[in-house]
Amino acid sequence: MEKILERYERYSYAERQHVANDQPQNENWIIEHARLKTRLEVIQKNQRNFMGEELDGLSMKELQHLEHQLDSALKQIRSRKNQLMYESISELSKKDKALQEKNKLLTTKIKEKEKALAQLEQQNEDMNLASTVLVPQSLETLNIGSSLEDRDDGGNNEESQTHGNAHLPPWMLN
Repeated sequence: MEKILERYERYSYAERQHVANDQPQNENWIIEHARLKTRLEVIQKNQRNFMGEELDGLSMKELQHLEHQLDSALKQIRSRKNQLMYESISELSKKDKALQEKNKLLTTKIKEKEKALAQLEQQNEDMNLASTVLVPQSLETLNIGSSLEDRDDGGNNEESQTHGNAHLPPWMLN
């Protein structure tokens, strides 16, 4: 049906063009308007047919042709939809791989920082332990600076001399 209408338009347009050469410019616009109006009506009728409207006036061949056109359009739509879905899946797959790599990198960095933190804590514990062991005893505890004469008993008591010397290392007694 569409082909018939197009052929009609071409022949009528060609005839009008032939006649139009003899007529002034204004009449050309009138003819062009009529041609475009006819074309618009054909397109609107086809659109209504594609929407399932006004099918009563169509013959069996026209209905089969319309069905074929709809099937072709549906195949193209499905093909495009599948292509877009495939592209989307491919893009998401690439993003997934990139995120997994980033996750691995961050996990590695976290483990390294945890290891460094554990080493730092171990060093702090070792230093604290070393400082408690190496902290010298106070001078009063060692009885350094107090002579035997400064004691209550005047340094005559042997027990007080032994007790006072017990805190001093032997190299300091000489």
